[in-house]
Amino acid sequence: QLQLVESGGGLVQPGGSLRLSCAASGVTLDDYHIGWFRQAPGKEREGVSCITYNGINTKYADSVKGRFTISRDNAKNTVYLQMNSLKPEDTAIYYCAASKLYYGLNSPYDSWGQGTQVTVSS
Repeated sequence: QLQLVESGGGLVQPGGSLRLSCAASGVTLDDYHIGWFRQAPGKEREGVSCITYNGINTKYADSVKGRFTISRDNAKNTVYLQMNSLKPEDTAIYYCAASKLYYGLNSPYDSWGQGTQVTVSS
């Protein structure tokens, strides 16, 4: 059974950077599209970025384009989200999710991690 674990969150000042990791166990991620989502207190969950199983195609929400970069290392069974120029409005719990069938920022992913907190504040 696929299990996803996010890491890399924390407290960072505005303008700073963080790199989130989504590590998989149980099965290989080679066949899975991966999405990153976030949810801030009192707000709906928002799709941030996604990447196809082979890493060829990616998508980004308009709010993070040019600042966030998604990548994957299938040899390490891990997907990354590099976040630069962070803003207070990026504060949220960030989740990664996996699906063999669906790819997109609003797709019904099957497996979800527990999330990692990102707080952008001075």
